[in-house]
Amino acid sequence: MAAAGRFCILVAIPAALSTLLVPSAHHDSMLEGIPSGKTRVLDLSYAINDKLVPWPGDEKFFEAKVNATIEKNGYFTRSFWMLEHYGTHLDAPAHFPPGKTTVDQIPVKQLFGPAVVIDVRVESNKDADYQLTATRIEDWEKKHGRIPEGAIVLLRTGWASRWPDVERYRNQDAKGKMHFPGFSVEAAKLLISRRVSGLGCDTLSIDYGASADFAVHHLALGAGLYHLENLADMSEVPEASAVLIVAPIKLEGGSGGAVRVFALLP
Repeated sequence: MAAAGRFCILVAIPAALSTLLVPSAHHDSMLEGIPSGKTRVLDLSYAINDKLVPWPGDEKFFEAKVNATIEKNGYFTRSFWMLEHYGTHLDAPAHFPPGKTTVDQIPVKQLFGPAVVIDVRVESNKDADYQLTATRIEDWEKKHGRIPEGAIVLLRTGWASRWPDVERYRNQDAKGKMHFPGFSVEAAKLLISRRVSGLGCDTLSIDYGASADFAVHHLALGAGLYHLENLADMSEVPEASAVLIVAPIKLEGGSGGAVRVFALLP
């Protein structure tokens, strides 16, 4: 990439953050604090390899091959193959009807936003089939204020503590049905009305594990939201005041793809 291209990217990201995402009172200090460490940056993504938890039935999900080595060629390169929906990944609206937008067509402004973290670890620990209710969202708003337009809403279930243990993470019963928490349809409808940009979770799916119709997928993706699934440990992300940077692979025509998700903490 040319030097001019690098400069444009470095300028564009702070501009998007400062104008769209965080209150003007502290956005400058958050951005300026990154090099010094005053602003913490958490990586909410898992490194990609062949040992992650795939969706049941996916027999082939990741493969890497060495193409050149330092010893033989003087440089190191690999080729790799992977599913679009594996590891920490983004579901584009086109993944489920009536959604149509592919991952490369998601408006850039939707990839930056205030992080809204709804902590349901207590509920999830009691009920693996827990679904986020609209009441829990309203409780969050009573404490922190109305969810801002363009926010990215993350469901913190504590399921990341089970990663990458396939049996515990999928939590399948004798019939093969999975059991893990997720969003409910009523919660998704409320968040859509708040005009959020995306939904995220630390489980295999935005829908709870036992879902047979993926109703939240159809509803939220059909409304133009995207999903972040298999997010890494979110225990250090505050319920409010953090900013999220979502950086998916720009795969033309993709139903989704691998994504790096960063949380900026004041």
